[in-house]
Amino acid sequence: MPAPTSPAELYRHSLRLLLDKDIPAWVALWAEDGLMEFPFAPDGWPRRLDGREAIAAYMHPYPDHIDLHDFPDLRIHQTIEPETIVVEMRGVGRMVETDAPFDMTYIAVVTVRDGRFTSYRDYWNPLAVQQSGTDFTGSNR
Repeated sequence: MPAPTSPAELYRHSLRLLLDKDIPAWVALWAEDGLMEFPFAPDGWPRRLDGREAIAAYMHPYPDHIDLHDFPDLRIHQTIEPETIVVEMRGVGRMVETDAPFDMTYIAVVTVRDGRFTSYRDYWNPLAVQQSGTDFTGSNR
């Protein structure tokens, strides 16, 4: 596949990699000094990941916890800054350990420079992790 040329194309490509469970390729889409933030993360969950290595460590076990099937309801909004998009979506699948359904809503503010993610603020729903068996980071808080 040719390199994605816009933030929206890069984002769509990143979702395909997550569905394929290709976490190393997903991490490779990040700038070395990329920043991933979770402003609504509850206590005990990471709120900030500084740099590609921290993002890789966080995402590495993801497929062991969530089997993603689709990202329905994807809406990508352009902003007045051409490098920044706002994304609305759902991630659906199942929790690997319990086989329980996984259905999470997200809003993300994503910035891309030179074809790489540089900033990703992920406003995922913290209420979803208050249910038993929903620790999708493997952190065992």
